[in-house]
Amino acid sequence: MQKEIDNCLSIINSGGLILYPTDTVWGIGCDATNPEAVKKVYKLKQREDSKALICLVSDIRMLEKFVYEVPQPAYDIIQLSTKPTTIIYDQPINVAGNLIAPDNTLAIRVASDEFCQKLIRKLKRPLVSTSANISGRPTPMSFSEISSEILKGVDYIVNLHRDKTNNNPSTIIKLSNSGIVKIIRK
Repeated sequence: MQKEIDNCLSIINSGGLILYPTDTVWGIGCDATNPEAVKKVYKLKQREDSKALICLVSDIRMLEKFVYEVPQPAYDIIQLSTKPTTIIYDQPINVAGNLIAPDNTLAIRVASDEFCQKLIRKLKRPLVSTSANISGRPTPMSFSEISSEILKGVDYIVNLHRDKTNNNPSTIIKLSNSGIVKIIRK
């Protein structure tokens, strides 16, 4: 696992894209603070940059460095969730501007996967995590379902868990600082 983490760090730190297993589905990732890398993700997915992407952080301490104010209920949701849960936060900070949605929000999940946690801890900043598919096409549930366009479009493919069928995408909850809670995806 350490070799895979080192290989990923080399690519991510040079502005490249990785394809990696997450706590949900296979993801396309890059440094969430690098606008040029984020632009490459949108291009590969053939997705409008007005449609925001998800980021992964290693823990709550890291989350607090990239959101101006984490609403109190978020701590309970993160702690009590029994499945991967992504929360859309108001006022993200210290991330690439083209990662932030037009309404000044950003979807962030505290990673529960061991590989992701270790990679993000070493990276010391959030990692973009968007499903490994062209926008509008079905999300691949296993490595073997990932299209050749995606495989050829990344700079590095993690050599872990390729035989595993992945879980469903995460639950997504929008949690505004005004107290409004909205479930976007169960």
